[in-house]
Amino acid sequence: MTAPVFTERTDEEAVETGKALMPKFDRDGLIVAIAADVATGEVLMVAHMNQEALARTIATGEAWFWSRSREKLWRKGEESGNTLSVAELRVDCDQDAILLKVAVAGDGVACHQGYRSCFYRSVPLGASPSPATELAFDRAMKRIAPSK
Repeated sequence: MTAPVFTERTDEEAVETGKALMPKFDRDGLIVAIAADVATGEVLMVAHMNQEALARTIATGEAWFWSRSREKLWRKGEESGNTLSVAELRVDCDQDAILLKVAVAGDGVACHQGYRSCFYRSVPLGASPSPATELAFDRAMKRIAPSK
């Protein structure tokens, strides 16, 4: 997409209280996108969108992202079948983050490691972190073998 798709950002009041969609992409042209289950509110994954990914998501109702590691546009689930159907798309107060409320198709797995959510490990609290700090796995979230 070459032509501007979104309204140019103006003053803070217009961004924070106006009706125009004025997403703030970072210096790499990306914006953070959080996908949460529409029924439960569970956070499933965090990814990035560029202007084209956001525009395609809005136009198609399917979640599109920009892969920083592969440097390409991708539709979530295009290989695994675990697509994200967007029921609602929200923008935060200063329009620098996107929240997608989604339904997961296929096996209901959002993470490429085979877990329901990409947030399948927890960090222990109450002690100073060190190189010996170990993450705890939520094995109940495991659904299928990794897609790698």
